[in-house]
Amino acid sequence: MALIVVGTMAYDAIETPFGKTDKIVGGSATYVAYAASNFVTPVQQISIVGNDFDEAIMADLKARGVMTEGVVRVKDKPSFFWSGRYHMDMNSRDTLVTDLNVLADFDPHVPEAYQGADFLMLGNLMPKLQMQVIDEMRVRPKLIVLDTMNFWMDIAMDDLKAVLKKVDVLMVNDSEARQLTGEYSIVKAAKTILTMGPKYLIIKKGEHGALLFHENHVFYAPALPLEDVFDPTGAGDTFAGGFMGHLAKTKDISFNNMKTAIIVGSAMASFCVEKFGPERLQEITRADIDNRIQEFVNLVQFDIDLV
Repeated sequence: MALIVVGTMAYDAIETPFGKTDKIVGGSATYVAYAASNFVTPVQQISIVGNDFDEAIMADLKARGVMTEGVVRVKDKPSFFWSGRYHMDMNSRDTLVTDLNVLADFDPHVPEAYQGADFLMLGNLMPKLQMQVIDEMRVRPKLIVLDTMNFWMDIAMDDLKAVLKKVDVLMVNDSEARQLTGEYSIVKAAKTILTMGPKYLIIKKGEHGALLFHENHVFYAPALPLEDVFDPTGAGDTFAGGFMGHLAKTKDISFNNMKTAIIVGSAMASFCVEKFGPERLQEITRADIDNRIQEFVNLVQFDIDLV
């Protein structure tokens, strides 16, 4: 079951209370691909990179079953670059630099080889570009998932609302859900978003887990308590990759299976934060993933004797 991933492949400079890195590979599509390829292949990448993007990273992704026909390489410009500094709580951060570079010219197209994919993950990007990819699919995928952020709500709210009508699942964090709806209560915000197009809503709450909403059903998955969190960059995209990878592997898009997919996504995200960038995702084995998922299962299971 092929999965198309649309998003950025980029470089980041990251500073946290526990260290810093001046230039490390990043981008939403990079993290999604590293996570999803543990569960499903091919992962069909649509992105744009500059003349500085590391060929070794591209080769590593290809070796994991990631197709790169949809990745455009621009010879005379550098890749998208983002720099940020995280505060001590690791949930809030300051953006220091955003250089669009090649991203300013991104004109995504769906290669012929990608047509017919059953799953489409639209990573955090300009809503018009997300819509362009949906419109290029000759057969609508079984499941379209969209990630977005407050930046697009600030500058492209109408475009975002238009693309929301076309997707099945929306992923946002709690502050973005509030901004999108004007509702402070997360439950009220969720109900409003489910009238805007998506059938399912995932609200990511970082170290506090994730919520899944569908009709009048709600599912909550905790985050694994971790001793060391070095870098939360890409954790949300890694979560999305695990979530999509599980759904594409099992070919089951029911609410019940999405609950499992959220646990799988949370497990993948818990690896991501253990090192800078996607370093940890490049190391882990299938056994590591299975053990981590079991830790999540143990975390939420409990036996109670009611007297």
